[in-house]
Amino acid sequence: MASKNLKTPKRALAIGAHPDDIEFGAGATLAKWADHGCEVSLLVCTDGSKGTWDPSTDTSDLIATRKSEQKLSSSELGASGRTLFLGEIDGELEQSANLRKRVTLIIRNLKPDVVLTHDPWKSYRLHPDHRNVGYLVVDAIVAARDPLFFPEQNTPAHRPDELLLFEAEVEDHFEQCESYAEKKIRALLHHRSQFESTMGISASDNPMETDSFKKRILLGLDRTDVDNGLPVAEGFKRISDL
Repeated sequence: MASKNLKTPKRALAIGAHPDDIEFGAGATLAKWADHGCEVSLLVCTDGSKGTWDPSTDTSDLIATRKSEQKLSSSELGASGRTLFLGEIDGELEQSANLRKRVTLIIRNLKPDVVLTHDPWKSYRLHPDHRNVGYLVVDAIVAARDPLFFPEQNTPAHRPDELLLFEAEVEDHFEQCESYAEKKIRALLHHRSQFESTMGISASDNPMETDSFKKRILLGLDRTDVDNGLPVAEGFKRISDL
């Protein structure tokens, strides 16, 4: 039977492959927790430099734009913790020991009660960054909890209470979010550089296209066909045995 509505954590850390991934996967949940006093932090693993269909784009400008958009979006969600960037090249992130060490240190320093990230076990997942970030985070949680991993960090081990995987192959946990769907949408709309390539909104900010995008997000939150008593919710795979 599916679970629902965790007690608001004291600290949460959401980790995504690209700017905007976290908002798509868990934006309403993070906004809800932030509104109830949770210290929400976000970690974006790649620089988003492939996020355009225009081959003439200056990638340095795009990277700076996407970082700025992410900070605005984090603020929209009410995230009172940190918004961090690993800066790996978009599309080229690998599950290296060095990256695992870096993410381990972030988990140990921020001490989240709940970590949220991509489901790495989802079948037929196309984008390598989504797969690799999911596995990277799972591996880093194991390292962060056990003190003999990376002892040179001189930082106490930390074991989160919960791991919530978004874009999940099998959803078995739901977070009610009727009151925070609009905040999720507003946070996503800060990612203006992604209007055309991701959201189907033309550069002219066509109101009909924007409305269509909003409806797509709301449809993705519709859980009326799921026997969980929550008609509007974000769904996750929940892993509590960490």
